[in-house]
Amino acid sequence: MNSPLDSVALFHIGPVPITQAVLTTWAIMVILVLGLAALTRQLSMTPNKRQAALELVVDTIDIQIRETTGANPAPFRSFIGTLFLFILVANWSSLLPGIEPPTAQLETDAALAALVFLSVVWFGIRGDGVGGYLKSFAAPNPVMIPLNMLASVTRVFSMFVRLFGNVMSGVFVVGIVASLAGLLVPIPLMALDLLTGLVQAYIFAVLATVFISATVEDGKPPTPVSNKKDT
Repeated sequence: MNSPLDSVALFHIGPVPITQAVLTTWAIMVILVLGLAALTRQLSMTPNKRQAALELVVDTIDIQIRETTGANPAPFRSFIGTLFLFILVANWSSLLPGIEPPTAQLETDAALAALVFLSVVWFGIRGDGVGGYLKSFAAPNPVMIPLNMLASVTRVFSMFVRLFGNVMSGVFVVGIVASLAGLLVPIPLMALDLLTGLVQAYIFAVLATVFISATVEDGKPPTPVSNKKDT
């Protein structure tokens, strides 16, 4: 197993090195896009089992966003849902022989953390404009500006470190036990690795929601929750 600190290029596209983590990430994105496009075709007002299962997933994401932020989940649903599904599938890709999950590589987790950071800025500016977003760094007083700016970076960095450390350690443990004890003994550890992958995807998505919500609330009160189901 290669060190997670080393990214071995399989080939190059011009000057850009393409690693296994990049290929696996592309494959996961293609699978998610094509799979969800196929699953969401021919939706109807009378849902079948497939549509009911999809609606359950969306409702679960909405409930979690609503409970975390107290706001209408519609503006955050696409980003948070995509983030959760991608990390979940990426974590579980370790079950495939010869595949290392891209979330066990520094560059993938750094890219996910960067997306969360940019989304915080985006939703903050969208909520109350550039001026309102910048004023949020002066809360509760201008003396806190440097600390608030540092906090906005370090809290996202902590997400990156947490995801990388947990996924990488799970892959290493399963790989070491498999090399020492054969193929059948690590099965319980693989089941635990599945649970860990689910928990890490959930935590990452919830923390992203909390950070985005905190930024929106600093610039603008959250949108009241409607009693009607979001459409």
